[in-house]
Formats: sequence, structure tokens, C-alpha cells
Amino acid sequence: MFDTIKFGRALSTLRKESDMTQNEVADKLNLSRQAISKYERGESFPDISVLVMMAELFHITLDQLIGYGEPTKGESSILREVARGNADIVAKNIADVVNLAPLLKPSVLSKLSRQFEKQGIDISDIITLAEYLNDENVMKLIENAAFDGTDDELLEKFVPMLNHDSKEAIFQKILDGEMDWHFIKVLLPYAKYIRPQIEAAVVAGVLPWEVLDIMR
Repeated sequence: MFDTIKFGRALSTLRKESDMTQNEVADKLNLSRQAISKYERGESFPDISVLVMMAELFHITLDQLIGYGEPTKGESSILREVARGNADIVAKNIADVVNLAPLLKPSVLSKLSRQFEKQGIDISDIITLAEYLNDENVMKLIENAAFDGTDDELLEKFVPMLNHDSKEAIFQKILDGEMDWHFIKVLLPYAKYIRPQIEAAVVAGVLPWEVLDIMR
């Protein structure tokens, strides 16, 4: 898993071995000294596009620079292709995408996550990605999500992050029997507008009468 702390330490070492100040590195990369300082402390990570210039500055390959963060093979491939401006990046493991989410632009993350839409991403992964993706992309992931093993605690973390359409998608999965109807208890406080739909579903026999106890 890519480690920004280890990357930052390596960056600091590279700078010192090159006998350069943080100001000098910042000037050559068109960044602020504060930005370089944060990179070296592992508090933030440079825009992926800057990695190519960094590698050239310290006379090392892009793969060597990325390798200082000890990424997995998949993470290394993603970072390398993004840095090179490749628009056709292929992610083979959703864990690599989730781990790199804080480092990638939403547009790049959207492209990568779409590759897993039809496979059914685990709900815990969507919770992580939701912080970095726009509502439309989160909605698409939910529609094809794998909810096996989902519990109340996990759903309680997830539901407040969703927009209206995404909550409707969760409710539809309950109606379709893909999710346990007991999850309505978690969903309802954040989607009170579904009350009429719940009542209609109970009358139609889609949901059990016990659901009305939850509504009370």
C-alpha cells in the first residue's frame, strides 16, 4: 500500500543529496516552499503530474520515484500511467483504487471506479470512494454494489453521505430483496420522504407489516 510518509522521507533525502534547499526545489517545480515541506513530512502528496518533473529534477526514473512510497504493483502502474497522462488506465484491483483515492483527481478516480461498476463493488469500498467521487458516480456504484455482509453500523456510516437519488437506489434494493428490509430503520431518518412508498409496499405485500413498527 502506497505510503506518503515513506515517499516524503525519500523526497527529503533526494533533495539533501542533491544539495538543494526546499526553496530551490519549489522554484524548479513552480511550487511553494510550504508545499515541498508538506510533501517531505508526508502531510500531503504532490499532484500526480508533478511526479514526472520531480523524477527529472533528481535524475531518477519515474518508477524509482514512485517506488519510494512502496506501492503495490497495481498502485505503481496506476500512478505511473496517470503521471504520464495516459487516459486509458486499467485498474485490476479495486483495493488499489481505494488506497490511492486521496491522491487522485476526481476525474481520474471516476474513470477507474467505472471499471468495477458491473462487477459489484463492496459497500465498504464505496464508503471510502464516496468522499472523493461526485454523486453521479457514487450512484452508479451503488446500483451495482455487493451488499453481502452489510450491517447496520456500516450502513449508518454510508447513508449520510448519499444524495436523494442514491438513497432511493438503496431503498429500491430493499424492495427488490437484495438488502434486508430491517435496513429501513437506518435509512428512514435520512430519507423520511420514502414513508409513503414504504406504506404502499407494505399494502402491496412487498414489505412485511413489521416495517410499520419501525416507522412509528
